[in-house]
Amino acid sequence: MLTSENTCLVVVDIQEKLLGVMAEPEWVVKNTAVLIQIARHLNIPILWCQQVPRALGPTVGELASLLAGVEPINKSSFSCCGEEAFLAKIDELQARSAIICGIESHVCVFQTARDLIQHGLYVHVVADATSSRTPDNKDIGINRMAEEGAVITSTEMLLFELLRDAKHEKFRELVKLIK
Repeated sequence: MLTSENTCLVVVDIQEKLLGVMAEPEWVVKNTAVLIQIARHLNIPILWCQQVPRALGPTVGELASLLAGVEPINKSSFSCCGEEAFLAKIDELQARSAIICGIESHVCVFQTARDLIQHGLYVHVVADATSSRTPDNKDIGINRMAEEGAVITSTEMLLFELLRDAKHEKFRELVKLIK
């Protein structure tokens, strides 16, 4: 079961020019915003990546403001693991698990999940905080990640897995995020 210790949140490429052509972009932003707030409240480190921002634009404003204080990792490789700074941060954190959200499910999210699994991490992909241009590509990406060994979850399921008990000191505060 996932815990907040030795876990990190990886936010992948939720950028202005990409988001506009995704299926259900509003859900990606809404659920990623919830994931960022959960991570902040539970002291889960956040790694934030952007694919060639000079071409695809910055991370969408709503998420960028929630990510204030976290330095984005700019990349050109589809996998976040293709950037040395990303893997160095994963190793520095001594992360054993990664929670992944972002776009596109079948490209950058998939390749990052696969590479993190190969790097020895347990990967949890938050399906309702990922998307692709078409629902079919999202489904194919999610299925491939599951085949590679990733745990497929949802924002709400992840929250309750991290809290484990209604007596958790952050329960009342965090449950409001999903209501």
